[in-house]
Amino acid sequence: VAFVPISGWNGDNMLEASTKMPWFKGWMVERKEGKAEGKCLIEALDAILPPARPTDKPLRLPLQDVYKIGGIGTVPVGRVETGILKPGTIVVFAPANITTEVKSVEMHHEALQEAVPGDNVGFNVKNVSVKELRRGYVAGDSKNNPPKGAADFTAQVIVLNHPGQISNGYTPVLDCHTAHIACKFAEIKEKVDRRTGKSTEDNPKSIKSGDAAIVILVPSKPLCVESFQEFPPLGRFAVR
Repeated sequence: VAFVPISGWNGDNMLEASTKMPWFKGWMVERKEGKAEGKCLIEALDAILPPARPTDKPLRLPLQDVYKIGGIGTVPVGRVETGILKPGTIVVFAPANITTEVKSVEMHHEALQEAVPGDNVGFNVKNVSVKELRRGYVAGDSKNNPPKGAADFTAQVIVLNHPGQISNGYTPVLDCHTAHIACKFAEIKEKVDRRTGKSTEDNPKSIKSGDAAIVILVPSKPLCVESFQEFPPLGRFAVR
């Protein structure tokens, strides 16, 4: 990480090297892609390498909203998390298991030939009504590891702040990607150390603030959730 002294108020050392800091010899960053060095802020920003987009993984696109647009039809909207979305793709919406063809893909009112991870897109689908789709569903390619609903899943939960104790049967709301669904703590399997992940107690009666545990969660309605190793954006959640 480059540490760059600047004065935003005076615009010093922002776009060109400052003459008022003779003590500052410049910044240097070492990384496996090679060294980068410079004096001012704009050079440090230019030296940042963009992260690799997970385009090689199967398509996952959690829906943020679904619109009905006159003359076009049903348009689900969301951000591509992994994979690539193209017109002509046969997509499946989990957990409802609705399959349809993508007619067109748009971003900022411009047609796209393909949408990559990070793109917020709207895409027009054939023969599916607005009532069949909803926020929290996940679109994927029906031919390449399509998403599915989970009847239950095992998760590591860290209790940051909770009054009282949490025991089996507790049913809070889970926010996972764009879905908000009540999930039951069916079984607290073990307490683990937050830092190392090693088990400290098997089948505890309850957990409290500051504890981390491995828990089996059962969604009250079908929920599309993925393993964190394969699809990190769909494997994270917050409990409230």
